[in-house]
Order: sequence, then C-alpha cells, then structure tokens
Amino acid sequence: MIEDKLRMLITTAKNEKKIFISEDQPPTVGGQAVIEGVMMRSPFAVATAVRQADGAIRVNAFHFISLSKRSKFWGLPIIRGAVNLVEALYLGIKTLNWSAAIASNEDGKDAKQPSGLFTKLWSALSIFTATLLALGIFMYLPYLISGLAGGTSANQILFHLIAGSIRIILFLGYIYAISFWKEIRRVFEYHGAEHKSIFAFEKTGGTQVSAALDYSRFHPRCGTSFLLITAVIIIFIFAVLDSILVSLFGAYQGPLHRLIVHLPFIPLVAGISYETLKFSGEKRDHPLWRHLIKPGLWLQRITTREPDASQIEVAVAALESCLDQQYDQSVCA
Repeated sequence: MIEDKLRMLITTAKNEKKIFISEDQPPTVGGQAVIEGVMMRSPFAVATAVRQADGAIRVNAFHFISLSKRSKFWGLPIIRGAVNLVEALYLGIKTLNWSAAIASNEDGKDAKQPSGLFTKLWSALSIFTATLLALGIFMYLPYLISGLAGGTSANQILFHLIAGSIRIILFLGYIYAISFWKEIRRVFEYHGAEHKSIFAFEKTGGTQVSAALDYSRFHPRCGTSFLLITAVIIIFIFAVLDSILVSLFGAYQGPLHRLIVHLPFIPLVAGISYETLKFSGEKRDHPLWRHLIKPGLWLQRITTREPDASQIEVAVAALESCLDQQYDQSVCA
C-alpha cells in the first residue's frame, strides 16, 4: 500500500514538473526527534507525531517539497547541501515548538500557539539566536583558544588542527553533558525510535512497529554524524583557505576577524559535508566506508537510546503520515 502511494506521488510530481526524482530511486526519508515524538520528512511532506499527556498520538503533516527538488540549480551537488541545512533548521525549530506545545497540553486539546507573521518572526529569531550561539561556541571560542594555545597565523595548518580539535572536544563534551538530563535522554530515546523505523522502511519497505524493533538504532545518515563530519571537513577547508588568504593579504587581526571572513564559506562546508554523509549512507556496506563511518555511529551511542515499542509506534505514525497522500492543508508551510 505504501509502495502504491509512493509510485502515485512520484508520477504526479513528475507530470506537474514540481520535483526532479526518478521512479527507480527509492524515496529517502529523514527525521528528527522532538519533545515526546518524532518528525519525519519524505521528498513530498513533513510529518510530526507526538505522544500527548493522555496517551493519544497527535500528528501534524503538511506538504513540503525541498527547493533542491524543485529546481535543477538548487539541486546541484554541494549547493543542495546548503539548501538542506537551511530547510532543516527551519523545519526543526518549527516542529520542535509544535511538539513542545502538544506534549505539555495535559487535556489533549489544541494548544494555543502564535500564528501568521508572528510565528514566522519567532522562527526567524530562534534560528538567528541558535546560529549565533553555535558560531560563538564552536567557531569563535576555538579560534580564540587556538591562538592562545600556540596556533599562529604563520602556520594555518597547525592553527586549524588545534582549533578543530578544540571544536570537536567542545561538541563531544556538550553532547555528553546534556545526555544526563532526564528530558534529553527521553528525546534520545525517540531519536533511536526514528532510526529504527527508518531502517525497517529502507530494508523492507514496511512500517510495522514489530519489524522496527529488530533494527539498529545507529544510522549512517544521522544528523549527529553530519555534525561530526562537518567538524573534520572544516579543518581542511579553512586550513587551505587561510593559507591562501594570509599569503595574499597578511595575518588576521584576531578571532573575530577570522570568523567574519569564514562566514561566507560555511555553506560550502555544509554542502561538502552533506555530500559526504549522503555518499557514506549509500556506501555503508562497502568495507572501506564501513570503517570511515564508525566514528559517527560510535557518537550515536550517546545521542540515541534504545526506545520501547510505544516510542517506535510514534515514529511509525510520523513515517506513515509523511508518506501518505492526505495532509491538513491548513498547516501547510
């Protein structure tokens, strides 16, 4: 049944020339754990399922076709990675806010949420704030510490090896620290449920809870792996970039100056990281790539936890909804 729906959706999309996808290419489904639930994203839609306080599962699904699927230019390699990052931030914050409102609503009725222009402004402010904090902690701070620890503008490779190591340590420390919070541990369990249900769908084409229970919670296309890949790739890209820029224009005036110069190149880093993650997911059974993706899978031992059947049930509800043909048009993005 799911297969028939997907075939119909692909045929309709091709006829309407809305997306560029082959019928022979199985749809890639990604996801994200949210508060007491899971968000799933197919090439055609986004669906978020949340377990309410009364035990019922609430689903919010809407049509969403990525810009990279609607335009050949924005779908080009590297470029599509930057597009995907922006869309993931927008959808992630939007669904996270919705899940928090639903999960905390004890009577199970619709939670009051801001709408219209205010919602868009709030989402934009949330993305801006999160981005600013991330840049400060994982970019500015490593540059500052690297300069104090011996990294100099005379040796850009050494500088970025130190800064990159500090960045990875900060990232791992942050992930490990929050894993002790009860609320975050619960989110990590839903993260495991997301991975298991996607694995079962990829291997069997089905969406049964019983089947998902037997699959691994470690998935090579996980966003956690993407962040780790990005942290490694950024070392090499900025080491080469700064070696060229410093030789042409002289040394940086400080960590803030370096950060400002690097900002326009972050989409490039995101694009290359996306392509690396995508390729590793496709080649995960290859002996060489199986070893290269191991660090990302090891990290998921922290960012995922074994879910129970009720949590997988929520993930499956989101998965089925994002593959369905019917969506609530009132909540379309």
